[in-house]
Formats: sequence, structure tokens, C-alpha cells
Amino acid sequence: MADRKRNEKDEKDEKQNEKEEKGREEKWRSDPVNAVTWAAVLIWLGLLLLARTTGFIDQHDWLDPWPPVFLLGWGVIMIVQAVARGIMPGQRWWAPGSMIFGFILIGVGLGWSFGWGWITPVVLFAIAGTILFSAFVKRK
Repeated sequence: MADRKRNEKDEKDEKQNEKEEKGREEKWRSDPVNAVTWAAVLIWLGLLLLARTTGFIDQHDWLDPWPPVFLLGWGVIMIVQAVARGIMPGQRWWAPGSMIFGFILIGVGLGWSFGWGWITPVVLFAIAGTILFSAFVKRK
């Protein structure tokens, strides 16, 4: 009797695992914007690391140090993602969060490069504008 219950439990656990795995695969396929975004971030990082390895960064002062440039690019990618999500029906609920994260990344990258004096208020205004815009835009 104990073996029977154990077998039933194992079957139930196996079905649950299959269901979770199928759900993850479905989610990945149903959200190609997220996949493209992370691929773009990794490509951007790879390009910067390749530029550093080949000495290209040494020839261009604005690329050194490279981490702020990476954060700027990542921020731009996140804002492009937010705009793409805002255009796509059924994806709008995520757009403001991605846009805010993009503004924060751009602010950190610019602040690291040029100082925080004027960057902080501009980033705060951009975030506030995003929040206000998302509050008044109709969700579908």
C-alpha cells in the first residue's frame, strides 16, 4: 500500500514538473520581446568587451571606462523594449517598468561619466513623466 501511494505521488510530481516546464517554454515563446532584449544586451556587452580586447577603446577616449557606456547602451535597449511593448497589444503593462529601468541605467551611466549634478534631476523628471504618462494612458 505504501508503494502504491509513493508511485501515485511520483506520478503526480512528474506531471507537475512537465506542466511547469511546458509553462516556461510557452512563456518564452509568447514573449519574444524579452528574448530579443536580453540577446541585445548580451551582444552589446560582447561588442564592448571585444572593442576593449582589440584596443579599439584605447583609440576613443569617450569609451573609456567602458562600464558607463555599457549601462548607457543597456538603458537605450530597455527604452526601445518599452516602446515596443507599448506598441504591442497585450504587452503594455510591462512598458512603464522597462522604461523607468532604462532611464535609471542611462542616468547611472551618464552620472558615472559626467557627474551627478544635472543628471539626477533630469532622470527623476523622466521617471516622473513616465509614471504620469502611464497613469493616463488607457490599458487594453
